[in-house]
Amino acid sequence: MTSRSCPCGLPGTYEVCCGRYHSGAAAAPTAEALMRSRYCAFVKGDTAYLLRTWHPRTRPGRLELDPGMRWTGLEILDTRDGTAFHSTGTVEFRASYRGGSLHERSRFERVDGAWVYVDGDFPA
Repeated sequence: MTSRSCPCGLPGTYEVCCGRYHSGAAAAPTAEALMRSRYCAFVKGDTAYLLRTWHPRTRPGRLELDPGMRWTGLEILDTRDGTAFHSTGTVEFRASYRGGSLHERSRFERVDGAWVYVDGDFPA
């Protein structure tokens, strides 16, 4: 990954990939795109974006990220639904960080037409 490539793992620079979602210039068109952009927000420390894209029903009042956390990669393991033709979707992923990884199956819903993160579980 070059210094200009997007942390989410897709080809292209941050600005044309997840950066446009973070800035509000565009909305993530699929649950997977939102998941990738949220991973990227964790990498960048963008708590405002994380809260903005969290379902109002499950969103925490505030979010504090560990400044010492170093995310190192994202692998999408499975996606179910979550396209323009769906109102819900799931994305299973593995996010690596220095010293380990996080395996989660995230649930997403549309609220007022926009994809938002609802919650997730940790498969065995």
